[in-house]
Amino acid sequence: MSELGTRQKNSTLQKLQKRIRHHVGQAISDYKMIEEGDKVMVCLSGGKDSYAMLDVLMQLQKRAPIHFDLVAVNMDQKQPGFPDHILPEYLEALGVEYYIVTRDTYSVVKSKIPEGKTTCGLCSRLRRGTLYSFAEDIGATKIALGHHKDDIVETLFLNMFYGARLAGMPPKLLSDDKRNIVIRPLAYCRERDLEALSEASAFPIIPCNLCGSQENLQRQNIKKMLNEWEEQNPSRIDSIFSSMQNIAPSQMADVGQFDFASLTLDRQIERPPYEYQAGQSVKGNGKLFATAAAASPEGVNIIEAINLAP
Repeated sequence: MSELGTRQKNSTLQKLQKRIRHHVGQAISDYKMIEEGDKVMVCLSGGKDSYAMLDVLMQLQKRAPIHFDLVAVNMDQKQPGFPDHILPEYLEALGVEYYIVTRDTYSVVKSKIPEGKTTCGLCSRLRRGTLYSFAEDIGATKIALGHHKDDIVETLFLNMFYGARLAGMPPKLLSDDKRNIVIRPLAYCRERDLEALSEASAFPIIPCNLCGSQENLQRQNIKKMLNEWEEQNPSRIDSIFSSMQNIAPSQMADVGQFDFASLTLDRQIERPPYEYQAGQSVKGNGKLFATAAAASPEGVNIIEAINLAP
């Protein structure tokens, strides 16, 4: 590659890193994800998203006005063929504190899930329980997961289409037992940017198909649908995510979120005129028009009808 080509490539990478760093910094600020003295457990799967998350958090750690610690944690679930040397070598080279937690969830999943059925649900639950416990063991105050904006929007539609509920992945979550706080620093980042960063940075990707399970077809169908929408309108996923930040409970239908039963009229104050009301006419045989209709069978101005009515 020529010197000019190298400079252009480096410039593109710097702009990409700056954009991702800005999105992560904004998400951290908006949701108060990381605070002074936090010990953040960065969960690494070996995929592009978690590598990118660790990369940008290490950059922000150097620039942030507060002090916080990072600990990288990977869970070796004993899938056949798992390349257990890749992450330790990568993390050693970075000089970051790390742990590899080994738990044979692969055997548990295979013994519980019939052949041909999706294993991802049980696998993720076992992984989550292990990581939650380990976070307490090392004194981590936050658990960072690598879900990005596309993941969050996909989950919203998965829950609507297949779970009959309106729920996504919150950027910040307190666990049900209140013992752990999960953060998603990549919540404002688009998957395409993370893919570009992964390629440019040559992260040592570990595929997520080692267990031999089939793809999550429901999520793949949702992803395909959203990608088609994006082709028609490139800002569609951004708009959907923004709607998740701008919820109007009174415009939905959940009686647990809004007290529809207690809605009452309030006509104590004088009604202000509606826009363009002066040009409105009404026909009918109701009591409102009993006096006015005789004088003007073609209809009368609503203000006149009110004034003429007994």
